[in-house]
Amino acid sequence: MKNISPDWSLKKKLQNRQLTIGSWLTIPHQSVVEIMATAGFEWLTLDLEHAAIDISQVMNLTAIIQGKGMKALARVSKNEEVIIKRVLDAGVDGVIVPTVKNAEEAKMAVEFVKYPPVGKRGVGLNRAQNYGIAFDEYKDWLTNEAVVIAQIEHIEAVQNLEEIVAVEGIDGIIVGPYDLSASMGMPGNYEHPDVQKALARVDEVMLKSGKPLGFHVIQSDYNKVMEKVNKGYTFLAFSIDFFFLGDKAREQMALLKQSV
Repeated sequence: MKNISPDWSLKKKLQNRQLTIGSWLTIPHQSVVEIMATAGFEWLTLDLEHAAIDISQVMNLTAIIQGKGMKALARVSKNEEVIIKRVLDAGVDGVIVPTVKNAEEAKMAVEFVKYPPVGKRGVGLNRAQNYGIAFDEYKDWLTNEAVVIAQIEHIEAVQNLEEIVAVEGIDGIIVGPYDLSASMGMPGNYEHPDVQKALARVDEVMLKSGKPLGFHVIQSDYNKVMEKVNKGYTFLAFSIDFFFLGDKAREQMALLKQSV
């Protein structure tokens, strides 16, 4: 059931540009959520675009994430009405919408989240509305607490960033460095000078906008997160579940092999 009066508000943190750090969930298992919760993340993003997570798992994992005092976000598979309303009806606290390139697409994302007259979302009753007995409370929650993040991961989005962040209902952005570099013909090479120039433009525009600046730091290295914190980023996804698992295992096994 949606917590109508949450102990803390991710939306307000975003509005106040307060630092908030979460991570990315691709392994759809309760134990992974519970382990990640012990690290102190404030939110976890369920990845429906690239991971093998289905809608029934979204509902179950969201309940576990929220039960641990974290917020549950869903990076949906695309900027599309059905998947956005399904994850919201399953009870997530907000959506990260991939590959938003311009103001029109940003407006579409907001409309898919919001009920009429603000948006176009169809009305259904599920976990988010406490299975039909808390619809009025959910409408208030949707207005005051639901989070909509535009993922900036294409060079067109960088060029149109001012208009994207000016769209009412967009709470912030998060940069996807891999796809951004891919859109420039250099997939994964986000240290390339041209990609760095694009990222610098994102920094400049967002710091002037008053909207929170977000980034998905892929590496499981806190120093990389601190680089973004020191640049003014406040909405930060710190690595991915499988990198935290794999990087530590590889590091320690490499040290062990050197010692035996």
